[in-house]
Amino acid sequence: MMFEQLKPQVKTIASNSKKTVDERLLAICALLEKHVDHYNWVGFYFRNGDKEELKLGPYVGAPTDHTIIPFGKGICGQVAVSNQNFVVPDVAAQDNYIACSITVKSEIVIPIFLNGENIGQIDIDSNTLDPFTEADERFLEFVCAEVSLLF
Repeated sequence: MMFEQLKPQVKTIASNSKKTVDERLLAICALLEKHVDHYNWVGFYFRNGDKEELKLGPYVGAPTDHTIIPFGKGICGQVAVSNQNFVVPDVAAQDNYIACSITVKSEIVIPIFLNGENIGQIDIDSNTLDPFTEADERFLEFVCAEVSLLF
């Protein structure tokens, strides 16, 4: 399976202490966007200090105006509050969706935990309707666990 083949590469990138944290995060984004056909925008958002908001970190894909997202707003903001995975099969059916691009059809957001605290999340947009499976969730949970080791 593709995800099983990507796991060692994610571990290698994450453990490369010669690179900065942001360089490693960007490399993980690039790896996922390149090798998973339905991952069209891959990025990280992290809690912005003590503020009740998320700040955009490294990402690969179309530029976004959404560099700061208040807790509770949009899918990412909801995950910051709920601490739960959020899979959106069809963004058009979501009331609290922040539109980034007209090409985006679905989204998955998985929180990143450090010592039990939600410090951020990986956000993936897809131009395909309903492409995310439980396998995506489990793989991205693995990615988030590796990313948490960087902090």
